[in-house]
Amino acid sequence: MDYAVTVNNISKSFDKTKAVESVSFNVEKGELFGFIGPDGAGKTTLFRMLTTLLLPDGGEAFVDGFDIVKDFKKIRGSVGYMPGRFSLYQDLSVEENLKFFARVFGTTIEANYELIKDIYVFLEPFRKRRAGKLSGGMKQKLALCCALIHKPGVLFLDEPTTGVDPVSRNEFWEMLGKLKEGGITILVSTPYMDEASKCDRIALMQKGKILDIGFLNDIISKYEKPVYALRSGDMHKLILDLRAAENTDSVYSFGDYLHYTDRRGKAVEEDIKKILISKGHTDLVFKQINPGIEDCFMSLMNK
Repeated sequence: MDYAVTVNNISKSFDKTKAVESVSFNVEKGELFGFIGPDGAGKTTLFRMLTTLLLPDGGEAFVDGFDIVKDFKKIRGSVGYMPGRFSLYQDLSVEENLKFFARVFGTTIEANYELIKDIYVFLEPFRKRRAGKLSGGMKQKLALCCALIHKPGVLFLDEPTTGVDPVSRNEFWEMLGKLKEGGITILVSTPYMDEASKCDRIALMQKGKILDIGFLNDIISKYEKPVYALRSGDMHKLILDLRAAENTDSVYSFGDYLHYTDRRGKAVEEDIKKILISKGHTDLVFKQINPGIEDCFMSLMNK
């Protein structure tokens, strides 16, 4: 298959820290591919190598058919990159930033307006405003427009929704869906596990390695142990008592509940209830739930 992105055993270290370690994957053309993981997982370093801003220590990678080392000039002209930190010119207006980036790539706003019009409609009332004075959500939209202005074949978005409000996050993912329908291949990184469901396929990353890769439902289906959600009147005591229990496999906080798994890997609800009631827990809520991507990530990380 002719992939948009092909990565074979790529690695990068900074002094003694392995930021990316022997990572391999393929991204199909027109796919929306997500890298999910916390800060320090290696997502930014990986994206910077694929956009030719960093040289890998080992391995090879091809983006849009070009080698990231030998053909770096061609890649820089054919991909779009939106870094995690807002990096546009703060003192230039929205319109001036767009015109500048269009000129850099030898094009004009008018030539590719159809590609950005659904995003630019939000920015147009503020086109004379300096970029540094925009809200987080508007900065996000401007950065995306600038990354798209030269009509890239592959778009890299490094944690684009970090630090923006929930409404702007939803709007942004709707925009990505429309861009995908237009045939653009999109690679996006995010620390938000709930955004995994918005991608075609995902890679779970931690400490420079890919823990698992595939369709969301396929990754979740591999999780075999029963998962329980618990809550009581004293959540701090609850987590301590569960961690001290003989057959506890894992206990993690997820919102208002704790997620619990048992080493015995079977229905243990009544047994655990008796233990917790004997330790004085009141208002106890205990129910079996379907595992989510967060449960899968924590399990894979422990392995």
